[in-house]
Amino acid sequence: MNIQHSLDQAFKEAMKQRDAVAKRTLRMVRAAIKNAEIDRGRPLEEADILAILQKEVKTRRETIAEAQKAGRPQMVADTEAEIAVLQKFLPQPFSEAELEALAREAIAEAGATSPAQMGQVMRLLMPRLKGRADGKQASQMVRRLLQSG
Repeated sequence: MNIQHSLDQAFKEAMKQRDAVAKRTLRMVRAAIKNAEIDRGRPLEEADILAILQKEVKTRRETIAEAQKAGRPQMVADTEAEIAVLQKFLPQPFSEAELEALAREAIAEAGATSPAQMGQVMRLLMPRLKGRADGKQASQMVRRLLQSG
């Protein structure tokens, strides 16, 4: 079953259950997907939909940080609920050990020995993450490994 179908089914279920948070969140994501399809002039592939979901989660995490600074606990709680809805459709994130193993593999493949070669490593590593780790986590891991080794 593809992600688009799962989103549609979850939206229908949220409508039936009168789940306002899920309904609002899924409506926004479905609109973002539709807009991307219109922009590209074709239906999106699974990887594109995953990227949109990750972007939506990232945006909400930034919102949480801003809401915490502004002292708005209700907004933090609402946004965390939205993230929980979105994460149901994302693959399980890599563990620290899995991410480190992939990073070491990419470093070895690139023949990198210093942080100056980080770009080469990241070009190899990013396609392998497939939505299971964000670029920030990956770059921190690669930088740490290159500095220590």
